[in-house]
Amino acid sequence: MRDTARLDEISRSRACYFLPMFADTTRNALRQFVAERGWAKFHTPENLAKSISIEAAELLECFQWGDPNLDEVKDELADVLTYCLHLANKLDFDPGQIILDKLEKSRQKYPAELQDGGIVKND
Repeated sequence: MRDTARLDEISRSRACYFLPMFADTTRNALRQFVAERGWAKFHTPENLAKSISIEAAELLECFQWGDPNLDEVKDELADVLTYCLHLANKLDFDPGQIILDKLEKSRQKYPAELQDGGIVKND
């Protein structure tokens, strides 16, 4: 099966999105990885935000010329998520909580009862 067809199948097979709450073990493993290498001094919010953007561009590149290699997509997505978690750690944000907070704001901005397959803002 082509990777694009597999992506479409995966998307259709999920009626709702799973919102992972990033486990403390994952966040602690990332902190330890950085500490063991002495990289904390490079992990300023600005540098981490730049790294998120760079890695997101590399993720997008996977889809640039046709069927993506899902192993490459997985690696690049892991890089994006890793830098997002590094930034959350640096700013002492709980990733799961800030996602839920933003989701609530989006519920207010885009009420389900106003949506019919399009995007209608509640201004």
